[in-house]
Amino acid sequence: MSRTRPLLLETHEESASVSEGVWHPRHQRLTLGLILLITEPAFEGLAVATILPRIVANLGGLSLYGWSFSAYLLATIIGLILAGDEADRRGPALPFIIGVSLFVLGLILAGTASSMLTFVLSRGVQGLGAGIITSVAYVCLGRGYPEQLKPQMIAILASAWVVPGLVGPALAGIVADGVGWRWVFLGLIPVLPLATILVLPALKNLAPSTTSGSWNPYRLFAAVGLVIGAGLTLSGLQVPSVLLSIMITLLGLTVGILSLHRILPAGTLKAKAGMPAAIATMGLLSMAFFGGDAFLPLTLISIRGQSTLIAGAALTAATLTWTTGSWAQAKLADRRGRRLLVTAGLILLALGLAGISCILIPDVPVAVAVVAWGVSGLGMGLAYSTISLVVLETAPPGQEGSATASMELASVLGSALGTGLGGAIIGVATARGSTLGTGITVVDIIVIAITGIAILAAIRLPGQPK
Repeated sequence: MSRTRPLLLETHEESASVSEGVWHPRHQRLTLGLILLITEPAFEGLAVATILPRIVANLGGLSLYGWSFSAYLLATIIGLILAGDEADRRGPALPFIIGVSLFVLGLILAGTASSMLTFVLSRGVQGLGAGIITSVAYVCLGRGYPEQLKPQMIAILASAWVVPGLVGPALAGIVADGVGWRWVFLGLIPVLPLATILVLPALKNLAPSTTSGSWNPYRLFAAVGLVIGAGLTLSGLQVPSVLLSIMITLLGLTVGILSLHRILPAGTLKAKAGMPAAIATMGLLSMAFFGGDAFLPLTLISIRGQSTLIAGAALTAATLTWTTGSWAQAKLADRRGRRLLVTAGLILLALGLAGISCILIPDVPVAVAVVAWGVSGLGMGLAYSTISLVVLETAPPGQEGSATASMELASVLGSALGTGLGGAIIGVATARGSTLGTGITVVDIIVIAITGIAILAAIRLPGQPK
């Protein structure tokens, strides 16, 4: 990564910062703020994955099951682009306030939804806010800490998922069973405004970049085009008419790919060595993991007849091991190559995906799902955190917002395509008389294959830190 300060001065300052640690008074407000930025969206995301089968049973609309995730994730793309560019130009405080407001509005709409379509729209509003919040968090991480503290901060942010992972799925199941699923959303409303009061002073201390240029509206237009293209692609897959389905899907792919060329760094779609390969790997990694994660509760509840609590336990296992993998990355970052850590994580993910596919076999114990998804979470912790570190290391000074926004965009797009494609496959399978298990089996095979493609892309990552 290039430098803008004299080497001796930088070495002295960064050595001092490392000895002080992330909880030193110089960093503690920002550290606490970043943790709070991550915790509530993490809780809400895990809760939705756990209780969505119950929401569908109440509101109807199984065909929109995948869209409950995809609407959130596609809207997140626009939030990421807007917030990343604005945080570079004007600082992260204003984007953060807007993101929090949108997320809270989405919670209100979800908690009062009268139909599945309304619920899906509310998820889009939440996703727009969550994209802004996530982008602000990575800008603060890239700009607020010296290089040697960034692996530790990435691990700490992953640890912000621990409490939501421990109590989120189980608590969501208890609330949904006890007082109704709507209170899973409405009960979260007071938390983010309180977090805003605590976090905002720290965000105001992070000045805008002095090297970022003027606002580029073409990036926003391209982001909207990407969302439209992805939406058309996923919608086309569910159209009954074969000819019309092909036409809509091809139109969506064309619009989406052209838009991606305008947003992502050059060479990303070809996994060019360096940052482009890291961003491409991130997209494939997320597509595989979340394509399996979204339908695991559906498998356990609707096919194996398990309770919401059991489904939540599998998601909790992955959350905890994801954190473990992130901390392992922080310990190994200076001693192991980036490429090796990411590849190891992808192999673990493939093993976990193969494990949860076995749950469709009636004689396989349900406990296998918890163990297998825990293995996948460990792989995600190693791979996701290491890729994030690669992008931060290779981002030009003053452009951390745009670089990490591209990384998160790839992650979110991969997640949206994984969940959306899976939902489309299941919708088509059930509409044509096949069993739910058949649809999920096809989804599992596809996400395992995507993991293999991600391993090929990871070969072009840097071997050692720069």
